[in-house]
Order: sequence, then structure tokens, then C-alpha cells
Amino acid sequence: MPAKRATKADDTGTRSRLMEATAQIIREEGYAAATSRRVAAVAGVKSALVYYYFPTMDDLFVAVLRAGGEKALDRMRQALTADDPLQVLWEINTDARFTQLNTEFMALANHRKAVGAELKTFAERVRDIETAAVTLVLRSCGVDITEFPPVVVSILLTGAARILCNEGAVGVRQGHAELRTFVEDLMSRYRPEAAAPGRLRE
Repeated sequence: MPAKRATKADDTGTRSRLMEATAQIIREEGYAAATSRRVAAVAGVKSALVYYYFPTMDDLFVAVLRAGGEKALDRMRQALTADDPLQVLWEINTDARFTQLNTEFMALANHRKAVGAELKTFAERVRDIETAAVTLVLRSCGVDITEFPPVVVSILLTGAARILCNEGAVGVRQGHAELRTFVEDLMSRYRPEAAAPGRLRE
């Protein structure tokens, strides 16, 4: 009997499993462990299927980055309509699940140009959303955004959050409690009910 032809549902399911397996391996073991054989084993398929769905490993990595990036961007866009946009950005960027995978892709981008190009596009979109959210907060509080550029404030806020995650991943905790307290106190001054319009809070 002729071999059963794969349906679109089969194709989508296998492709998704390969992508999910890749993300899992990168998150738990690092990008170097994400070989075609390892990905296939975790996905529970034959290794030849990796290259059936993705011509190269770069194509697979980019697909994983793009899919995860869209989910992250959707979550970040919530900050634009949230009651407390800064808190939303802080929570996203102190979420180790988000920062850990992103850190691995940053390292992978040093070796694979296709991944680097995709990561640049994603990072720029993230920066745009973060800056827009911070702009809304600063303007609502009457802060002079020429003196305190929103893009700079957003980098400082999210950068501090990512430092906590990156250092925490290797067991560094020195100064973390103090940083969290400092940032959370600062953010509390720019909540709608707390911020004093026209000036930075002392």
C-alpha cells in the first residue's frame, strides 16, 4: 500500500513540536546543545524530519525566535494600556523564562548571522514598545522628556531587570535586594495615583 500522505495538520503539529523542543533545549541546556539529533529526540521524531521542515538549523532557530518573539511582543503591548505600565515592563524583564532564552539567542547570534539579523529586528520592536510605554508614564506625570528621554529611562529600567536575571542565573545575588527595592520605590512614584505632575518626585 502507498505511504499515507501527511496532512497539513500533521505538518503543523510536527513543525510545532520541533520548535518547542528547540526552545526547551536552548532554555534548559544552552544553544550549543540544540543539534538536529537532539531536537528530533526531544520532539519524538526521526532526525531527518528536522531538515524536512527546516532546510537549515538557522531556519529552525529563526522560526523559534520569531514565534517566541511574537508572544513576548503581545505581552509587552499590554503595558501600553495597563494601569501601571512600568510595573508590567519590570515584571516581564525580571521573568527568567523570557530573559534566559533571550540571553542564549544573543550568544547564538555571535555565531549565526541569520539569527543576529532576526534578533536585531525583534530587539528594535521591543525597544519601541518599551519606550512608548515609558513615554506615556512620563508625560502623564508631567515629566520633562527632553531632560529625561523615555528611551534612556526604558533602557535603565529593563536593563536593571535583566541584570537581576542574568546574574541570578549564575548565583550572584549581591546588591539585588537593594536594586529591587530602589527600582520598585522609584516606580511607585510614577503610578497614576502617586505621581506629582510637573516635576520628578524627590
